[in-house]
Amino acid sequence: MRRPEEALMTDASARPTPAKFAAWLCLGLFVLGIDQATKIWFEQNFSLGEVLPVCTGFNLVLAHNTGAAFSFLADAGGWQHGLFVTLAFVVIILMVRYLWHYNHRTLFALALTLVAAGAAGNLID
Repeated sequence: MRRPEEALMTDASARPTPAKFAAWLCLGLFVLGIDQATKIWFEQNFSLGEVLPVCTGFNLVLAHNTGAAFSFLADAGGWQHGLFVTLAFVVIILMVRYLWHYNHRTLFALALTLVAAGAAGNLID
C-alpha cells in the first residue's frame, strides 16, 4: 500500500535522494558553524550582563544559562544535564532520520535541518 505522500509524487525530482540529504546536512553544518561562531564572538566581545540596545524593546545581553529555556531547572542539582544531553541526541537522531525520508519536501526539510542544527548547538554548549 502506498503512503499518501507517494501518491502526490509525479516525477523523479519529487523523491528523496542521497544528494538532497547531503545538501541538507551541509546546510545544517553551516548553520551550526554560524551558531558557534556568533557565540564565540559574543563571549570575546561582551562582558557578562553587558547590554547592546538594538531597537526599542530588543537588546542583546550576554548571559549564561545553566538550565533550559529561561533557566528552567538551572538549580536542580546537576541531574538535568544528563536529561538535556539525552534529549538533544534523541532530537538530532529523529530529525536526521526524518530528513533522510523527507529531504524532497523543501520547507519540511529546512525545518528539520534547523531544529537538528539548534539541538547540536545546544549539545555543544
